[in-house]
Amino acid sequence: METVPLQLAETFRPPDYVILFSQLSGLASAVIGLFIAYQAYRGYRRNDSRPMLFIAIGFFLTLGIPLALFPAQLVLSTAGRTIALVIQQCSQLAGLLTILYALRMEP
Repeated sequence: METVPLQLAETFRPPDYVILFSQLSGLASAVIGLFIAYQAYRGYRRNDSRPMLFIAIGFFLTLGIPLALFPAQLVLSTAGRTIALVIQQCSQLAGLLTILYALRMEP
């Protein structure tokens, strides 16, 4: 009896330079986002503006937590990576909702 492959096409893997560019641009985005969070926190401290505090928290949740979890994904097992990915997605969603709340609140 002849064996039939379960997958008909080869899996696509982008070239290494595309992967490197993707990782570097993600890192640059996270660093710039954390700088924006720091500037928003400074604005909160200087002007005692609660919306600026929530913007700072939102940027930190959106970009800081996923950046902190990225190295863990490199050494974790598949189940650990899945948990880290869920935490990253929840953190990003919470951060975006926090920024939205800051934009809607009264100063």
